[in-house]
Amino acid sequence: MKKSYQKYIPFEGVKLNNRTWPDKKIERAPIWCSVDLRDGNQALVNPMNLEQKLRFFKMICDVGIKEIEVGFPSASETEYEILRTLIDDNLIPDDVTIQVLVQAREHLIRKTFDAIKGAKNVIVHFYNSTSTLQRKVVFETDMLGVIGIAVDGAKLIKSLADEMKRSTGMNIRYEYSPESFSGTETDNAVWICNEVMKALGANEDEKVIINLPNTVEMSTPNTYADQIEYFCRRLENKKAAIISVHPHNDRGTATAATELAIMAGAQRVEGTIFGNGERTGNTDIMNVAMNMFSQGVDPLLDFSDINAIRDVYEECTNMRIHERHPYVGELVFTAFSGSHQDAINKGTAFMQKTNGDFWEIPYLPIDPADVGREYEPIIRINSQSGKGGAAYVMQQHGFSLPKQMHAEFGSLVKEACDKLGREISPEEVLALFKHEYIELSEATHEVPEPCKLGKYRMHEERHNGDDVTVEFDGTLIYQGKATEISGSGNGPIDAFFNALHKVGFENYDFISYSEHAIAAGSDSKAVSYIRLKHNDKEIFGVGIDNNISVASIKGILSAINRQKMKGIRKQNGAKS
Repeated sequence: MKKSYQKYIPFEGVKLNNRTWPDKKIERAPIWCSVDLRDGNQALVNPMNLEQKLRFFKMICDVGIKEIEVGFPSASETEYEILRTLIDDNLIPDDVTIQVLVQAREHLIRKTFDAIKGAKNVIVHFYNSTSTLQRKVVFETDMLGVIGIAVDGAKLIKSLADEMKRSTGMNIRYEYSPESFSGTETDNAVWICNEVMKALGANEDEKVIINLPNTVEMSTPNTYADQIEYFCRRLENKKAAIISVHPHNDRGTATAATELAIMAGAQRVEGTIFGNGERTGNTDIMNVAMNMFSQGVDPLLDFSDINAIRDVYEECTNMRIHERHPYVGELVFTAFSGSHQDAINKGTAFMQKTNGDFWEIPYLPIDPADVGREYEPIIRINSQSGKGGAAYVMQQHGFSLPKQMHAEFGSLVKEACDKLGREISPEEVLALFKHEYIELSEATHEVPEPCKLGKYRMHEERHNGDDVTVEFDGTLIYQGKATEISGSGNGPIDAFFNALHKVGFENYDFISYSEHAIAAGSDSKAVSYIRLKHNDKEIFGVGIDNNISVASIKGILSAINRQKMKGIRKQNGAKS
């Protein structure tokens, strides 16, 4: 008994000797043609209305696409309406060519020419199906039969176009597609295109667009590239043709198929912005263009405000862009993984330090700012995030945590994510930081018997000329009592520590501190990060004040109160 996968026939590619496309590079942009308003629109559950189509057309023009297939005007009144509105209301920029699609059938061709009257620049795109399967199953004819259909259509189109050009001065060009090219014997595709080009009188001054659709993606992208190169080698009057491709995405490899087809000789690409289209969609023009951009090749398209383009797309089509859609998805510039976050953080610091000419940040193939994306959401925090991610978020809030503190704060953030069972926002990370460190520096939340500083004074005394001693005198509120303390040292931190040691805090040792300003101007404050050791366990405290010496003292009290809080939490955890 056959297994289910055995009912499928493997695709037979062309035999191509000495293929050249694998050694090629994409070094320039192709001609781009958007088929959003035709191929994309017909694939929508609810096709766009006139207002939506006009808005979408303007967006395509703003992106920089110069050839736009606006519809199938002979198929329906709504398709006819958009075309006439664009022409009659002078909405088509002079450097943009509209394209109309029509089957190679006489009555449809004549209606199409009625629809395009008055347009300055038009491509009449006609087609008929040539695939082996459709010849056998749908049309029940041979190759000569389908060639006859195409040639008759080409002759009528040329005749009508010549007459219209003489009477109106319109610029009319031709495009022919052997529909289902990928499912047609490639020699037969060459044959029919040769005959169509002859019927249209193609020459180097009046080139014909020969469009080779991957109407149903049937093979791996390299096989499609072989078909394109094979076709280009055998087309008789290649210099009179512009080779165009129209890949679909049935196998999920339309972007790769397009890129390899360009390497194999394609000069033009038809697709849709974000890849909407029948079944699994068309080639995603944005994706292919931004892939070029990421390799230092100008795609000649403008996606610098990709969020605005996405908004127009979603509002007009009622489709949603997936969060992981390349370049435009909400999460594509976001890292949750701890190791990724750490690498991005270090890459950002490296670029700031070196001020290099090239973008070199791990896990970010392009600068998010180049497509109008924000830096803030790049690192987002959940239970999978690491210490580097939390530090990065705090950096965006103006706090440069010392490296030794990353692990401690990172574990607090991870614990909060685990407890909530979700991602936490940058604002929640900041709130956690303030609760765990800043508030404890001032003993403003529930810590039984906290250490607080009452009135105090510090002054310097000089000895033997340059030697300076700092004297600290003040009141420490501890265990519900106010205790007078005093101490001297070579700086404010040393003096305060010596004062603490006199009243029962001998088991706290100072390890290190760092500080920086957190606001510019006259209202700037200093933040101090204090690292202490208590019974061989290290703990950090943070203090903020207009005076850096006071900020350091608050940081010491924060660390002491945090150590007390840790003990209480540990005790409560053991009881529970």
